[in-house]
Amino acid sequence: MNGTGIFQKLAIRIRQEMEDVEYTVKRAASGMEKARQHQDDMYLDVVALNLHGFYSVIEKVFEKIASRIECSIPSGANWHKELLEQMAKELPGVRPAVISKKTREKLDEYRGFRHIVRNVYTYKFDPKRVERLAFDSPMLLEQLQNELLAFATFLENIPPEYKKG
Repeated sequence: MNGTGIFQKLAIRIRQEMEDVEYTVKRAASGMEKARQHQDDMYLDVVALNLHGFYSVIEKVFEKIASRIECSIPSGANWHKELLEQMAKELPGVRPAVISKKTREKLDEYRGFRHIVRNVYTYKFDPKRVERLAFDSPMLLEQLQNELLAFATFLENIPPEYKKG
C-alpha cells in the first residue's frame, strides 16, 4: 500500500473516533448533571470514567498518527506527555501540527486526571476538579474536533511534498 492509502485510512479513523469521543463527553456532562440533581457523589465515578475514556481515545488517535506518519512513538516514563507535545509541533515536510498549543495545554490536564483515575480510589477524587473538567470538556471537544478534522482533511488532500512512497 502506498503512503496515500495509509493517510486516507488514518483520516477515516480520526473521523470515526471523534464520534465516539463526542458521545463520551456527553455522558460525562450528563453524569455531572445527575450528580448535582441527586446530590450523589457516586455519579462522580461515572463522570471520571468517561473523562478517562475521553482522553484515552484522543491519545489512541495521537498514537496512530505518530506511528503511521512519523514512525515514532515516544517511550519512557513520560511518553504520554511527550506524545501530547509531539502532536502540537509541526514537522516540516512530514505534517503540520495536529493540535494547537492551547489545545495541548487543556488536554494535558485531562491526561493528568486520567492518571489519577487509574491510580487513586474513586472516593478520593476532588469533586470540584471532576466537575470543572466535565463542564469544560464540551468546549475542549469542539476545539479538538475542529483541529483533528482539519488534520483529517489535510490527510485526505495531502500535498505532493508530504507524500511518502
